[in-house]
Amino acid sequence: MTALHPMEDKTKNSFVFTSESVSEGHPDKVCDQISDAVLDEFLAHDPKSRVACECLATTDRLIIAGEITSRHEADINKIARRTIKEIGYSVPGQGFDHKCKILNLMHQQEGALRKIGEMKEIGAGDQGLMFGYACNQTQHYMPIPIAMAHKLLQKLAEVRKNGTLPELMPDAKSQVSFRFQNRLPVDLQTIVISTHHQKMSDKQFKSLQDSIRQLVVMPSIAEIEQESIHQFDVKKCDIQINPLGKWTDGGPANDTGLTGRKIIVDTYGGWAQHGGGAFSGKDATKVDRSAAYMARHIAKSVVASNLADECLIQFSFVIGQSSPISLMIDTFGSGKHSDAKIQSLIEKNFDLTVKGIIDYLDLRKPIYKQTAAYGHFGRLNLDMSWEKVKTIKF
Repeated sequence: MTALHPMEDKTKNSFVFTSESVSEGHPDKVCDQISDAVLDEFLAHDPKSRVACECLATTDRLIIAGEITSRHEADINKIARRTIKEIGYSVPGQGFDHKCKILNLMHQQEGALRKIGEMKEIGAGDQGLMFGYACNQTQHYMPIPIAMAHKLLQKLAEVRKNGTLPELMPDAKSQVSFRFQNRLPVDLQTIVISTHHQKMSDKQFKSLQDSIRQLVVMPSIAEIEQESIHQFDVKKCDIQINPLGKWTDGGPANDTGLTGRKIIVDTYGGWAQHGGGAFSGKDATKVDRSAAYMARHIAKSVVASNLADECLIQFSFVIGQSSPISLMIDTFGSGKHSDAKIQSLIEKNFDLTVKGIIDYLDLRKPIYKQTAAYGHFGRLNLDMSWEKVKTIKF
């Protein structure tokens, strides 16, 4: 653990930073999971499938649209209904459930996308820029605010699904604020959880708030303290559970969801940059996804190899071209060597072509639905190739 020096100025380089997460039942995340479930189905039967699947969920309806080129044929509506039911929207009469109306507008890829797919060398499916990041705030090299925001909602889902708090519904949000000093966490200031739940009396609602505090918030704080590399104060943390009161009208029935609208939740909670491209529903030839995964893997390897305390990487690609046209490294002054030297080392150790990224990370497998809620990075419970570490040495 790292503690503050007793003579250190507590106001120097001090700021509060906040990250949020949303649950698997949030309308946008419902759409992300359906999109990735469709992707996984096609990859499971044809690893070279090219998929771009997007969803919109609203009231009692789901719209699925996008392009697919594959030797496999699938019942996409069935996949969507199964995913909705697994999330927890399985109770009729609450506005949105697995028996919702579905409009399926998926079609074959055409035009430029098909031309790119027929190239001998795999080229980027579009122009764009992607970021990857890692730091030593936690054992899994993630910024601590987003790590804790995810953990809170994973705990909330656990007590909902195992029957401990059956009155909970799938839709929920969390928000976590830490005070930082010199870019290190020193004080957990605020935790907010807002969760959808069944109709109940005021007494039952008060009991639910207390239960969430004891069964979700306190264990999450204890776990993040264990995972943190740096010591921080939790004694004055303000914990708010459903600060606006009861919430009985959640989910897609009351708030429209879209694939790809929670890109900051998916990555670093705003602590590091995001290129703007979403992940879910896209196969690995879409560099929005694959290059962002590779950038995370390399940044994590840089930090884990003790070359820097934190590392940000940016790639940019041009449509149809196989290699990035730019590579940027920023260690925020924490590097043990210059950023230019670390960049040169990266270029020597990694194949950054689209095919090189796909092959190195083994991205043609049906592994994506599990990433579509609670973040794509820093997942200790998932065995993801981009979360492995390659030791890099000069």
